[in-house]
Amino acid sequence: MIPNNDLSFQMFSSRSAATLEEQLKLLSELGYTDVQPFFFGPPENPAELDDYVALLKQYKLTAKSGHFTLDIFEQSPDLVEEIAKKFGMWLVVVPWINPEDRPTTVEGWKAIGDKLAAYTKDMEARGLTFAYHNHEFEMMPLPDGSYPIDHLLGDTVPFEPDLAWIAVGNADPLQWLEKYQGRIPAVHVKDIAPEGQGLDEKGFADLGHGTLDWQTLWNRSVDAGAQLMIVEHDLPADWQRFATRSIETMRRIGQ
Repeated sequence: MIPNNDLSFQMFSSRSAATLEEQLKLLSELGYTDVQPFFFGPPENPAELDDYVALLKQYKLTAKSGHFTLDIFEQSPDLVEEIAKKFGMWLVVVPWINPEDRPTTVEGWKAIGDKLAAYTKDMEARGLTFAYHNHEFEMMPLPDGSYPIDHLLGDTVPFEPDLAWIAVGNADPLQWLEKYQGRIPAVHVKDIAPEGQGLDEKGFADLGHGTLDWQTLWNRSVDAGAQLMIVEHDLPADWQRFATRSIETMRRIGQ
């Protein structure tokens, strides 16, 4: 089943579009009901946020979650709350740790995990759910055999797993869904191109046109507690094609 009947789309996937309205108009026409905006930093013009929200209302879309870089949580947690409440978000997510900031030791990863635990508690006090989103580097074992992702999540931090990136990191998505069952408010829905294909698209594919068993992954994600299933592609050559083909698959596997 589709959690809460939402068909959600990560806006990073359509960033090559000429305008925001172009993106939201097509997504609405295709049948998406929710989007996940991303913020690489504080908005240069706060009025743009009001325009964004107005367009969401115009095209009858919600934005129940959003991605915010780690530095925004570190420097401007009030801004995270302000944006989230303006958009009607209940979930706020850190999607990335810059390469230069990635530790090489267990202690280093645990130190970042302590920060994420503090943000989890702070956002909860503001009426928001905080989560961390992975790529492949968190799934690669450290010299002692432990995984960065475990040190980042600790005992309290919720997890928004990107199941394709988990697979790229040579880990089993099903294993990690099971391990963090009950702490997974949302899942990123992404597919991996067959070997030798999609080289100009970072090795990813439109949902249902790749190699992952997304029917099984979808069912297990819902069982793990995911309330939002958010389709994403890191570098689609044609975002309209990606959005169109992916929602067809979401409807089929989310019944």
